[in-house]
Amino acid sequence: MRALRRGAAALALMVAIGGCATAPGNPSPAPPGPARPGGFYQDDGPPAQVPADIMATPDAVPRIEPFHGGASRPYVALGRSYTPVTDDRPLVQRGLASWYGRQFHGNRTSTGEIYDMFAMTAAHPTMPLPSYARVTHLRSGASVVVRVNDRGPFRDGRVIDLSYAAAMRLGIAAGGTAEVEVERLTHRQIAAASTSPGLSAASAAAGAAGSPTGGVAPQAAPGVRWSVQLGAFAAVGRARELLARVQAEFARPQAGLPADLQPRIESEGGLHRVLVGALAEREAAAALAARVAALLGSDIATYVVPR
Repeated sequence: MRALRRGAAALALMVAIGGCATAPGNPSPAPPGPARPGGFYQDDGPPAQVPADIMATPDAVPRIEPFHGGASRPYVALGRSYTPVTDDRPLVQRGLASWYGRQFHGNRTSTGEIYDMFAMTAAHPTMPLPSYARVTHLRSGASVVVRVNDRGPFRDGRVIDLSYAAAMRLGIAAGGTAEVEVERLTHRQIAAASTSPGLSAASAAAGAAGSPTGGVAPQAAPGVRWSVQLGAFAAVGRARELLARVQAEFARPQAGLPADLQPRIESEGGLHRVLVGALAEREAAAALAARVAALLGSDIATYVVPR
């Protein structure tokens, strides 16, 4: 089970798993290797080269999405049964957050999407997928908003597994784990934020999220441009398929998008990303992400990324 490997890989000083567990949509793994400093196993860890602008990675932009049926079924991991939540109930938890990195970069999450350790995503054992959650570092007060699209971690006390980018933003990547509070954002909260005068769901999330020093959203380095990511794929053929679909939608007169707004593919680190735009302001990119999401439908998740 790849999700089990991912959940185990983020845990420090955990003994090798001697059995087989099952979770939605993931094959069974080989036991992980010895643990290394920083809370990850020998096959996992940070990227070989950390992007210079990773601290400027923006929060996930909350939007209402239908729950994934395949990721909503009960499953078993490490001999324990889990029953995912299937309705839009609130959830607040406190416990340890861990993170997962390069070992799973480019693999599929429980929703069938490609895991991108540089996107603001996370894994949770029972939260409906996909969901959006605010994660707050209890010691520093730093806070981020992530899109939850995977299952894990599967150890007592661990409440969420963060992407590498989210762990960096919270300041927990080096230590491996930290005490956090996790608050799921309900559809009602997202809808209320998006309809409040002068307040969008994107700005509400950005305003609630802080930098690792607390209180202020991260600032991009001078010259950084912001793009909307529509997909990330290990196979370039799938990226080209999405690109063709997006180009066709953009060409429709009723799309109402600028004629020079051309989607593109950028390939790096084994991933092929479908991107739109290269804007100077993150807020403008968030607005573009909302327009593109409304045009393309709920089966495509949009992220604002420094590109």
